[in-house]
Amino acid sequence: MTSPRIVLIGPPGSGKSSVGKRLGRTLGIAWRDTDVDVAERAGKSIPDIFFDDGEAAFRAFEKEAVATALAEHDGVLSLGGGAVLDPDTQELLESHAASGAQIVFLDVSLAKAAPRVGLNRARPLLNSNPRQQWKALMEARRPIYERLATATVLTDELNPDHVARAIAELEDHR
Repeated sequence: MTSPRIVLIGPPGSGKSSVGKRLGRTLGIAWRDTDVDVAERAGKSIPDIFFDDGEAAFRAFEKEAVATALAEHDGVLSLGGGAVLDPDTQELLESHAASGAQIVFLDVSLAKAAPRVGLNRARPLLNSNPRQQWKALMEARRPIYERLATATVLTDELNPDHVARAIAELEDHR
């Protein structure tokens, strides 16, 4: 079974994309982002998918993108923050972890995520009262992130390069 070496999970603002790019470079392996896959497959941006088609359509695209990437990709894989909500995706991640993939939860506090996410950026689930919505998302998702993770890195005081190095060091000690 092909399996990503490292899968990054976590909430908006945790750095999954920026860390994933750097981690791929650090380890000399390919990086892939399922949000990019979803936008390419849909032929439009994620905010446009939410606006035009609704969250259910986005989640269906996302579920397919994650399953495809988990089956095809063997490098670093960054998942959208809500991808872990799907029970089938959870099972796939557990299976890949059992096969040796590192599932890394990039944890972040609201205080540090807020400036990273930005209040004017295209985050469909954080459109009104972003701080309260982010907090509610994390309350719902944290138990799932923690259960699926084989490792957790708190990103609050780290820049993406430092987070990538911390994950690379975890890989060195496996």
